[in-house]
Amino acid sequence: MSLRDDQLATLKVAGKDFDYYNIANLDGIDHLPYSLKILVENLVRNIDGANITDEHVKTLLDWDPNAEPSHEIQFTPSRVIMQDFTGVPCIVDLATMRDAVKDLGGDPEVINPQVQSDMVIDHSVQIDKYGVADAAQRNMDIEYQRNGERYQFLRWGQQAFKNFRVVPPGTGIIHQVNIEYLAKVVMSKAEANGNTLAYLDSCVGTDSHTTTENGLGVLGWGVGGIEAEAAMLGQPISMLVPRVVGFKLTGSIPEGVTATDVVLTITDMLRKHGVVGKFVEFYGEGIASVPLANRATIGNMGPEFGSTCGIFPIDNVTLDYLRLTGRSEEQVALVEAYAKANKLWGDASDPDYVEPQYSEYEELDLGTVVPSIAGPKRPQDRILLSEAKEMFEKTAPAYETEKTVKDPVAVSTDFRGDFNIENGDVAIASITSCTNTSNPSVMIAAGLIARNAHAKGLKPKPWVKTSLAPGSQVVADYLKAAGLQDDLDALGYQLVGFGCATCIGNSGPLLPEISEAINTNDLTVTAVLSGNRNFEGRISPDVKMNYLASPPLVIAYALAGTMDFDFETQPLGTDADGNDVYLKDIWPTNSEVAAVVDGTVSREMFLKDYASVFDGDHRWKGLDVPEGELFAWNDKSTYVRKQTFFDGMKATPDPVADIHGARVLALLGDSVTTDHISPAGAFKASSPAGKYLTERGVEPKNFNSYGSRRGNHEIMVRGTFGNIRLRNQLLASVGEEVTSGGFTYDFLAKKPTTIFEASRDYIDNKVPLVVLAGKEYGTGSSRDWAAKGTVMLGVKAVITESFERIHRSNLIGMGVLPLQFPAGESYESLGLNGTETYDIAGVEKLNEGVTPKTVHVTATHEDGSKTEFDAVVRIDTPGEADYYRNGGILQYVLRNLMK
Repeated sequence: MSLRDDQLATLKVAGKDFDYYNIANLDGIDHLPYSLKILVENLVRNIDGANITDEHVKTLLDWDPNAEPSHEIQFTPSRVIMQDFTGVPCIVDLATMRDAVKDLGGDPEVINPQVQSDMVIDHSVQIDKYGVADAAQRNMDIEYQRNGERYQFLRWGQQAFKNFRVVPPGTGIIHQVNIEYLAKVVMSKAEANGNTLAYLDSCVGTDSHTTTENGLGVLGWGVGGIEAEAAMLGQPISMLVPRVVGFKLTGSIPEGVTATDVVLTITDMLRKHGVVGKFVEFYGEGIASVPLANRATIGNMGPEFGSTCGIFPIDNVTLDYLRLTGRSEEQVALVEAYAKANKLWGDASDPDYVEPQYSEYEELDLGTVVPSIAGPKRPQDRILLSEAKEMFEKTAPAYETEKTVKDPVAVSTDFRGDFNIENGDVAIASITSCTNTSNPSVMIAAGLIARNAHAKGLKPKPWVKTSLAPGSQVVADYLKAAGLQDDLDALGYQLVGFGCATCIGNSGPLLPEISEAINTNDLTVTAVLSGNRNFEGRISPDVKMNYLASPPLVIAYALAGTMDFDFETQPLGTDADGNDVYLKDIWPTNSEVAAVVDGTVSREMFLKDYASVFDGDHRWKGLDVPEGELFAWNDKSTYVRKQTFFDGMKATPDPVADIHGARVLALLGDSVTTDHISPAGAFKASSPAGKYLTERGVEPKNFNSYGSRRGNHEIMVRGTFGNIRLRNQLLASVGEEVTSGGFTYDFLAKKPTTIFEASRDYIDNKVPLVVLAGKEYGTGSSRDWAAKGTVMLGVKAVITESFERIHRSNLIGMGVLPLQFPAGESYESLGLNGTETYDIAGVEKLNEGVTPKTVHVTATHEDGSKTEFDAVVRIDTPGEADYYRNGGILQYVLRNLMK
């Protein structure tokens, strides 16, 4: 008998019996953090005697809050969720795996998601049309024209694969659809013996902001598409039991402060604290006053503060939200009964409540939070709104060049008339992305600011591209019900679509006349958005500085028209009587916002909007869908191509080998993000990807974005390391000018060229490649193509000072070796500049079933001298070692399924 058998019990809920795994009576459970209790239940339920044993459970129950992570466990998510940018290549890989299984003589239908897997198409809508009444419909029409081929492929996947559902375009963003509809908090399923099993909902997703669900008490986080595919195929995720940071919330939000300000403050605090690789858990009596929408907004920003999750426990706030969003009373009763029976109930005022023990502690009095923004290039760079003008004036000169024109530039347009633009002007002010646009408190606040501004005759400046892209159709319902959409329309904030839009880089083109003026005069213009990502080059190729702000502040900056603005001392304009109007004159009170929220947001809205969530509109239903267990690949397709990862794959892997004679493809600095590595956003005809499409008869106006073409590896590999803000210092090492973008020096051809073209030369000549970088390599979104593109460029190893969690894992998942310089060392301190050749010895120990702690690196300089050091091997778990030995996680899974 195992713990799995011992802990099986019966839970009675409203006259119905459920089987469940009781963890409440296990020794050591009481003082565990909520998040670790979830892992205990997960382990107990999935004990198989091999990957997961009683001993793993006991080790977790003996968790030492002060210990450094060392115990490996296997986490088996109950669900997988995907957005379309990362989801399309997942389904391409699954379809390709079916072909590979057939080629190896197996049954293709062994390749199916083994757990519920959902895709929400939300990343593809671009803001082509804005400021007009029918913008949303026109953008949707364009979206289908651009993406029809991808959508046909996904419709095929919907009917070809079991346990796979698709939420069509125009519904909402992945995270909001997840917490408003897909997430169950406690799941149930029929068992072979006729009973019903109740178990905890947990979910990993291919978007790093999957952590939004943490606000609902659901444990999960963003993983690379590679890990997600393995989870879909029934593979547990190897992880080390983490340190858990307890974050106590007290007090309440003061007047003039929004949930966004709270989130930016928490992000700032936790980045300074250091939470990479850790769980963050919110606790204390103060959380009872934090609405679920605010919890979700905080959870959403987990990747920005760097933790694996940022979770709240289940309590009455959770139950109220489940009711509001249309969940049945039976489901709400199950969640409550299960949470209380398994000591997962997080109400600190409950007499049975036991405060968890944590590894580290933080505390925030919500009453001390002040209005803030973040920028100009990272979400953790918080700026007090009162100091925003001063900080802009300090940072802006760094973005100017000798070509930058300092005087105002005249612009003449048909759409917005004639005006002057200058440095600091806000080119984009977008209410967009993630739970900011589905948090009623901040959305209603934005609507009330619009109403008050409209009443006083204020308008956004004509050079500002304004847009409203909510995360949920319910937002449109309550803005309309409150009569606020008319006021937003009057300020140019017409609905442009339901999707990520600006935050993912789909801000769409600026007016051509504005774009030309910016680029001809090298102007430093800005963007303000209510999203969570503002990395360089992400929002628009025309915009150098990006700032995150709450939805009401987005409108305020649209009215101001410039970042060089002090809301305390400068008026936004004048009213009909000529009186100056300041931001304080149009900012609503907390009670005004709460009254509108309470009077308009209803359960009926959620029931209506989610009644036919998988059906789609006439465009979706009208797609011509291929059928069959194998996909009929079209070699001429520029959107969906059969992957090459499994070409020539054998039933058993070849031994791994040491690396000899490698050249450096890129020499990079600190905080290189996955946005710098993975192709995202628009691209030019002169780029390798643009040339590829042009050669195939695709006009530049139909290029679409990298994200929309993620199902075509030929496009993606050509854009890897191609970000316009990437600076490859290898060029400086050989005396060439460092040109921003995807450029390098080819040591075989002895000339500067694109990273893609150099990689082809090295691959043709069988020269392996390495990348050298600084601290926090791979920070940002969970982009599988940052790892897929890296391996397809011929990179065998990446050597850095430190890695962010997801990207390191993804590199291993693609068979790339992640290495770190010795503690305290860097390529600069070791005297390396990328002109050397590299030999890496000791990798072959992995063939003996041993993961070496270090490998020996010899860098041979051009004069024949050598620099030697021992690099730390960042293969952190035995499971990761298995993946690396197999050449990647998908090869490992496929071979196991074949067995």
